[in-house]
Amino acid sequence: MAERRTRRDRIAIESVFGPEGEAARRIRLAVLMLSGIIFVGTAGYMSLGWDLLDALYMTVITVGTIGFEEVRDLDESVAGRLWTIVLIISGVAVLGYATTSLVALAVEGTVRDYFRSRRMRAEIGKLSGHQIICGYGRVGRQVAEEFALDGVPFVVIDQDPNLVEDCLRHEHPALLGEASDDEILEEAGIRRARGLVAAVDSDAENVFVVLSARELNPKLHIVARTSSDASAAKLQIAGADRTISPYSVGGRRLASLATQPVVVDFLDIVTRGEKGIEFRLEEFGVPKESPFANHTIGELKVGEKTGAIVLAIRTPEGTFDTTPSAQDVVRPGDTLIVLGTREQVTRLEALVAGVEPVDDGPSKP
Repeated sequence: MAERRTRRDRIAIESVFGPEGEAARRIRLAVLMLSGIIFVGTAGYMSLGWDLLDALYMTVITVGTIGFEEVRDLDESVAGRLWTIVLIISGVAVLGYATTSLVALAVEGTVRDYFRSRRMRAEIGKLSGHQIICGYGRVGRQVAEEFALDGVPFVVIDQDPNLVEDCLRHEHPALLGEASDDEILEEAGIRRARGLVAAVDSDAENVFVVLSARELNPKLHIVARTSSDASAAKLQIAGADRTISPYSVGGRRLASLATQPVVVDFLDIVTRGEKGIEFRLEEFGVPKESPFANHTIGELKVGEKTGAIVLAIRTPEGTFDTTPSAQDVVRPGDTLIVLGTREQVTRLEALVAGVEPVDDGPSKP
């Protein structure tokens, strides 16, 4: 436990003061040296027969080179004079060292980084229903960009200080540390999170990440990156809801672009809103208390009230109805897959939540 805490302290310092933390170490050393001089100086004067308050006061004004009158007459005390000389020389040296360290701290911009880190951690503490991205490599970076594009709140965890700094430069909240560390996951708000993306480069590390995350939040929706079918099976055993291989996805997309490029372009439009077109594919879960529950699509008048189109319904058992009709009943636990503009999808979301949307005229996709 002590070793783990020491490592965590080191990570915390690096996350605030950069990969090396040289300025932070210099400041800490200067404070320790100054405290040591005050303690030793006070003890030295007390050994000459001074009381505690006089000894401490004399040490402080001597080390600080204030120049006030001596508390006691040192004209006839050779030891007192020599001790004062030592304190003056030592105090000037330590104060000079501390001053240069503070200047270095300011020049390196670590003061700004410190407050930025505090502000960022405060923002993370306020998040709820967010996503946690474990790993900011090529896959994790793309996931973060997609979340940012869609306005999905998220937190990044990575153990590489350079990647964390790059993430912060893009104004994405990030924490430095191992994603499998329970304390780091707690700091990222895993108990309040909605989902987690395990995108560390190593399959073995992703297994540990999934195990830790699932233990801390059994209801978390976990998606994990994998590089092989064998690893995918282990990740599912560890608790991942979904696994995906970037190589398989990339291969399928290349094949689709070669044979069905128009279909791929259309899917990009409706899933990402590319090329200035606002059509989007969205999914909405239907809770038990929703006014949508136990009504037919015709009764709900989804198209008339929102302009969105219900393309499919997924049941709690995992089956899909890809051609829902007006007579199909929407049941609690179903997931609606709809197509519409951002405004239409927003209106439908309000309806599912039981809020009647404002009628601003007909709107058709």
